[in-house]
Amino acid sequence: MFASDRPLVFAHRGGSAIGPENTILAIARGLATGADGVECDVRLAADGVPVVIHDPTLERTTSGTGAVRGLTSTALAALDATCRFVPRESSHAVATPEGVPALREVLMRCTSARAIIELKDEDPRLADAVVAVVHQAGAAARVCLGSFHQVVLDRVRALAPDLTTSATRREAQRTLVRSWVRWPLRMAPPYRAFQVPERAGRLHVVTPAFVRRAHRERAVVQVWTVDEPADVRRLLALGVDGVISDRPDQAVPARDAYVAAR
Repeated sequence: MFASDRPLVFAHRGGSAIGPENTILAIARGLATGADGVECDVRLAADGVPVVIHDPTLERTTSGTGAVRGLTSTALAALDATCRFVPRESSHAVATPEGVPALREVLMRCTSARAIIELKDEDPRLADAVVAVVHQAGAAARVCLGSFHQVVLDRVRALAPDLTTSATRREAQRTLVRSWVRWPLRMAPPYRAFQVPERAGRLHVVTPAFVRRAHRERAVVQVWTVDEPADVRRLLALGVDGVISDRPDQAVPARDAYVAAR
């Protein structure tokens, strides 16, 4: 899923600076910029359906209130998930409201795009539901599943060893330490990607040593959230394999210019 002759650009939450985050509209706009794929967040609705939304509650991004898991996927789809979006440019305006989409709808609409899917709930049942949807959509070859929660990704890996997963926070921390002290990795890791910020507070995560260590572990490094063209070029020069951006309309041209100049 990450095989590529150039660094990849992923539209973060579909490209949350150019469309209402985690909506079909934002995802369509993000891919229209030339992004290689999208990054989106999933949670369980009350009926056990994985839906695409970042927060555990509805207020910040939708017309609804309360917990995401308090409503069914049908009720979530009937909300307005575009009403909180403030367009920076007239071309980013929303003409028609959209609801919270189900993961299946996103995967079925983006049949040729890569997708990084972040499992937000600390509930192994989310792993079961997402794995089932990915297989039903025939999307196994083009997705990477990630989560901050070790128990969730452990469940994914046990259920579906065919699916690509990224490192959890704990696994990324261990790799970062190995990049400092050069401890060997005694067995092949279960992950094939790191989706990490360049910095975490005062800690500098994405360094040349970390990138080299990740590549020795046969994993790619994709950095979030990178919007400025100068930052895109700088990180690609460090050897990272991709960026995850709220502004794919800026990140894609910066990536293309970097590749053309090599």
